[in-house]
Amino acid sequence: MPQQDHLQVKEKIISFIRIKGPSLPVHVAKEINTSILFTSAFLSELISEKRLKISKLNVGNSSLYFTQGQEPLLEGFSQHLKGKEKEAFELLKQKKILKDSEQHPAIRVAIREIKDFAIPFKKDEQIYWKYFTASDQELLNKIKEEQKTESLLTNLPEIQIKEEISRINEVKKQFEIAEKKPEIKIEEKPQNFEVFSIQKLKVKANKKEPEKIKEKLSKKGGDKFFNKVKEFLSKKSIEIIDIEGFSKTDLTLKIKVQNKEKLLIAYNKKKIDEKDIINAYKKASKLKQTFIILSLGEPNKKINDFIEAVKNLDEILSIE
Repeated sequence: MPQQDHLQVKEKIISFIRIKGPSLPVHVAKEINTSILFTSAFLSELISEKRLKISKLNVGNSSLYFTQGQEPLLEGFSQHLKGKEKEAFELLKQKKILKDSEQHPAIRVAIREIKDFAIPFKKDEQIYWKYFTASDQELLNKIKEEQKTESLLTNLPEIQIKEEISRINEVKKQFEIAEKKPEIKIEEKPQNFEVFSIQKLKVKANKKEPEKIKEKLSKKGGDKFFNKVKEFLSKKSIEIIDIEGFSKTDLTLKIKVQNKEKLLIAYNKKKIDEKDIINAYKKASKLKQTFIILSLGEPNKKINDFIEAVKNLDEILSIE
């Protein structure tokens, strides 16, 4: 293709995406009337020249291509997120800002996968996640509000807590009278329970950030292994419900298979041994779950024989 035509095609692609917004290669190929292969080459050049950006989000098997300033339009494709990633997106969109240490482990993993919508930053050595369209003023207000709440829970005098509980109970009592509800007997010292609940909140607010999961996720090979397992389960239509444990060498997940909860222990190695099977059994027994073992390779004949032997074993007796 002559140099002049080459430049004209690239300009046509830029013009198309500016008008249509984030686009898939198939749509661009149709516009410039050429094959997907050639279109992908043009798009790669435009990415290298920093005239286009590419999304981390996939629509089907393809990423979206867009120009600088069209980032907010990616929100229209959020319906293509699935499972925990969709849940993390909705939570962040609602809250605008999330403190990493306060999120469920599965959400903490998922939020790292939605890079188009979640922007990380640090404040006071704490990791936060910002919704990609949230303004700096919104972030500042949210952080101030959080700090004010934590300070209130930490420093509120106990007598003031008791007074507040008493006032709430009195209001509740008035509502019950107004609605002519049957009288509800209250123990002589209801304050002990309420104060205990608020004290638990105080502990939660002051609790130090659990660094273990964050460190494990950042270890070399950890993310890669998790993504392999996630992709495998996705192909098998198996849903990840929760993460029970995560390390470079193994991963323990609570999963749902045909509407039944099970425990999956995935080992980041090709060969597993009896010790691995026993450790998996112990984890599953502790959580009272049936379990599945996943590894990077097929088990050898010795392990298969061991599994069959244990499966058919009814009892072990000893002569005294």
